[in-house]
Amino acid sequence: MFAAAHYAALAVFVVACWGIGRMLVTRIGVPVRRDVWLETAMAIAAGIGIVICVFQAFAIAGRFNVAAVLFVVAAGIAAALAQMRAWVRELRLREVAAALSWLEKLGMLVLAIVAVPALVAPLAPPIAFDELMYHLPYAREVAHTGSLGIYEWLRYPWFPYNFNLLYAAALMLGDDVLPHFANALAGWLSVWIVYRLGVVHVNRVVACIGAAIWLGLGDYSNALIDMSVALFVLAACSALWWWRESPRTGAGWLALAAFFLGVAAGSKYQALTVTPLVAVFVLLHERRPRVLAVALVSFLIPCVYWYARNAFMTGDPFNPIGARVFGFTNWNAQDYLMQFQDVRDHASLPSPLIWAVLAVPFSASWKRSAAVRAAFVFCVYSLFVWGLTSRYPRYLTASFPILALTAGVGWQTIFGGIALRLRRAMPERDLGGGLDRAGRWLGIVLLAVLVAFGVYQTRRKAVMVATTPAEREAVLRKHVPGYAVMDYLREHATGRVYQIALIEATYYGPNPVWGDALGPWRYSDFITLPSAEFARKLAGLGFEAIAIAGPNAPMLEAQPGFLDQFALMYEKDGAKAYRNLQYKNDRKP
Repeated sequence: MFAAAHYAALAVFVVACWGIGRMLVTRIGVPVRRDVWLETAMAIAAGIGIVICVFQAFAIAGRFNVAAVLFVVAAGIAAALAQMRAWVRELRLREVAAALSWLEKLGMLVLAIVAVPALVAPLAPPIAFDELMYHLPYAREVAHTGSLGIYEWLRYPWFPYNFNLLYAAALMLGDDVLPHFANALAGWLSVWIVYRLGVVHVNRVVACIGAAIWLGLGDYSNALIDMSVALFVLAACSALWWWRESPRTGAGWLALAAFFLGVAAGSKYQALTVTPLVAVFVLLHERRPRVLAVALVSFLIPCVYWYARNAFMTGDPFNPIGARVFGFTNWNAQDYLMQFQDVRDHASLPSPLIWAVLAVPFSASWKRSAAVRAAFVFCVYSLFVWGLTSRYPRYLTASFPILALTAGVGWQTIFGGIALRLRRAMPERDLGGGLDRAGRWLGIVLLAVLVAFGVYQTRRKAVMVATTPAEREAVLRKHVPGYAVMDYLREHATGRVYQIALIEATYYGPNPVWGDALGPWRYSDFITLPSAEFARKLAGLGFEAIAIAGPNAPMLEAQPGFLDQFALMYEKDGAKAYRNLQYKNDRKP
């Protein structure tokens, strides 16, 4: 029932988004290459983007609440019901696909096996570092206040938070597992688009390879926003190609592409790196001021609030990453250097599954398909910008769907070339089905390996699912350092709480909880002080207690006078909570 309830809620949301998005997409026109399933996926993506914009408008007005969410969902369901008959008619009129070859059947089986762990993963409670540090805490604040506030106790109070508005809506209507399904939906929907693009522009084998790569690389167990950015960048490129293939009579598909890109840019700064390439592509094919103006407005609608607010309130529209150009506000120069050093420390090569992109220029599709050539240019550009900036694999996620699809072309080229060489090398008398049989056996071995791996991954994900309070507490205590202490303080602390090295348990602590390595509540401004001054400073700011991660507690306890200023309140799983005795003394009559 636990899984069924969450998937039912997701289904209602998907239908509502499809109803809203289809109303927009069908009014723009019909793509030159009709594919009802690709158009359906794009309609859902458009609906998600529109819902986000509506939620944003409600939140700007301070009216984002349960009634607003239910109103939007009900309107989407009504729109879906009104269009269902026309959509079913389109399904019946679509061209019937040819029967699957054995290789295509193998690809579909691989895709199904890879999908199973991804379907289980979202059911786990929140345990990922960034979702607990600021994604879910921000969404919870928006859900409680109904507005878009600035919460300086979070590491990134000024970020664009478009997709997090869906998490806030999920928290209003359900539990904190439901936001995982919004994130997972972005991943699953982009896998769907990748598959249909592969079918339309190349073949079903490449479609299966590309979709399986992206499905396997995605992370469906958290409430981060990287996969949502990937969805909207992919949708933007897909709509841009519809525009490229359509007669230039209007700005519809271009405006939709710009809208998708604006939703992405309003969800994470990294999406902005795609805009120069898109701008060049557009200007090569379109220079009419009216059309360009419509596209610019469509881009700004979903994201201008975040950047304009930041520019007006801090002087840095990209706060905090634009600090060196626009000036520092909540971060200082040392914070800035620490953040970028942390990114450099995590630099590594992307997954080998996408390396086959390099083989695409040698493929048969290279000459035959302009879309494949455009996708390759996008991949090269993305890898170049990524290598020039961060080289942090997660920051490449926005490009992964197109990288995966293009890598599918590359893998088919590589293995097709190997098969061709073998055919040429084998004596003619051995060619009669021998190579084909070897390929089938290789496919069976591959399936066996994938099944074993899929079972292993599914069991790992299933162990994380908690359907009762006791199971949930056991999972959280095991995977969230300091959970028990932060949960205790949430229940018992009456004043402010300052945490030290327990930032990944922020979501489970008091609301709010202060303390971070960066920003105005940075550790270095507190814990380096003598114990008495440390306690006095905290007391002056209203801090009743501190929570300390296990490895850090002995270091602080060893400081002269620490135990004279702080009394142990609670200890569990290695973490400790201390009462600030200065806070108590400061409030004596």
